[in-house]
Amino acid sequence: MNSSACLADRVVIVTGAARGLGRAIATGCAAAGGRVVIADREAAEGEAAAADILAAGHAAVAVPTDVARLDDLRRLCAATVARFGRIDGLVNNAGVDFVKPFVDVTEAEWDHVIDIDLKAAFFLTQFVARQMLAQQPVGGSIVQIASVHTLAAVAGAAPYDAAKHGMVGFSKAAAVELAEHGVRVNVVSPGLCRTTIWRDLVAAAPSEAACLDYWRTQIPGGRLIEPEEIAAVAVFLLSDAAGAVTGANVVADLGMTSLLVGRQPYTPRPITGV
Repeated sequence: MNSSACLADRVVIVTGAARGLGRAIATGCAAAGGRVVIADREAAEGEAAAADILAAGHAAVAVPTDVARLDDLRRLCAATVARFGRIDGLVNNAGVDFVKPFVDVTEAEWDHVIDIDLKAAFFLTQFVARQMLAQQPVGGSIVQIASVHTLAAVAGAAPYDAAKHGMVGFSKAAAVELAEHGVRVNVVSPGLCRTTIWRDLVAAAPSEAACLDYWRTQIPGGRLIEPEEIAAVAVFLLSDAAGAVTGANVVADLGMTSLLVGRQPYTPRPITGV
């Protein structure tokens, strides 16, 4: 199969696809031949994202969806099957985060993050898996967008860390149960991407240059990850080229979580051995 059409005629749902990383993933799936369902609570932006994909000559439809509502998730699956007849792929990308000290987090704040980042992903994975098991031919691929927070933590992100660790946990369990039926479940853990979170970091810094200088010391690759790079990983995992891959947590972070400490702000003299 031509790699540029590795998702030819596959029906793929992408949540949080109206903007940022989700939109890049939806666009990448469509460019690979997929028929894409844009699921986002921002209806107008979702329609705009679908219109851009259609204008590029690919298939897409927007389904307004609040992932925190299970009825919306059921409706999303039903609408996808009604439109395209089946579901071949799912990318659970929708998510929220905030920064607040662990000791100050409220129950409402905890519930908000867990409901969107973990509960929604769990149940949409369940609903889609049921469809994948019922349809002919049986099978499909599910991709969860997690974070490098599945491997390390930063201050002020305890609920987000808990949600993303939970996403990896339930995905491994689902992968084990569904493997014999041809349904694969994998996780992608991106590092710092040029998305909304980057704009938030820049807004909190003295300047974008200062912010970038700091993060370059924390990222061996020395740059931000572009959303299209994560989209390429998701497309691979959705495709038959990843047919042997299930239950994996694929880290795409330019080496961030492999770094023990940040770069020194000076060039040290060589340390010679004995």
